[in-house]
Amino acid sequence: MFILNNLKTNPNIEWSEKVGPFQICEYKQDRSVDVGMASQEYYASKMNIRKRQVLCEIRKGQGIVLQAGAMQWMLGNVSATTGVKGVGDFFGKMIGGSVTGEAGIKPEYEGEGMIMSEPTYRFLLLVDVSKWGSGIVLEDGMFLACESCLQRKVISRRSLSSAVAGNEGLFNLCLSGQGTAVLESKYPYDELIEVELQNDVLKIDGSMAVAWSADLEFTVERAGKSLLGSAASQEGLVNVFRGTGKVLMAPLAG
Repeated sequence: MFILNNLKTNPNIEWSEKVGPFQICEYKQDRSVDVGMASQEYYASKMNIRKRQVLCEIRKGQGIVLQAGAMQWMLGNVSATTGVKGVGDFFGKMIGGSVTGEAGIKPEYEGEGMIMSEPTYRFLLLVDVSKWGSGIVLEDGMFLACESCLQRKVISRRSLSSAVAGNEGLFNLCLSGQGTAVLESKYPYDELIEVELQNDVLKIDGSMAVAWSADLEFTVERAGKSLLGSAASQEGLVNVFRGTGKVLMAPLAG
């Protein structure tokens, strides 16, 4: 048994609504800075540049997966495993990690207790994976945590052109199933644009899509139907998402 004092009641911390085993805490100010940095930290907090963490509640039979190196502390009867189910699975995870830029083997935590992630200045997004059709595909560096009941696999782009011409990676991490995931983003959720397609097409000039439904077909095409049309529109190649599903799009490239 444990008692956690001065965390949920800390007036300097704002807590999000709990979704699944996850709850996001955001520090209104970083009060650990010295005098020389106080002014910079004050104005940073006014611009919503704040430290954020995710508190994960571990229950018996309901574990979580956390990005490698992202654990700050854990409390209670919690143990970490590799989640590797054999030699073939080990090599599959290692290869998957090498091609996506993510850690191939992500620790899985089980038992009963709590885990706090390392602080980050990025925004933390809680996503219900079941609302993304057959799965949600993530851009590199977006994954932070998820419930261990979710399936995780590496998928490849449907054509080499979509990776090379679109200035994107050839492989991405895909999450599927019933559960919640925590994503790291440069932008807050309320600034991201969510586009729902019903047998339609979305064309984006640049790498602004941060996540999309696995059901969508992703290719890279000319902006116009002809070279002359592309030249007239002053656009070259664009990222194209086609079919039925959702795309989470950043308001600005960067």
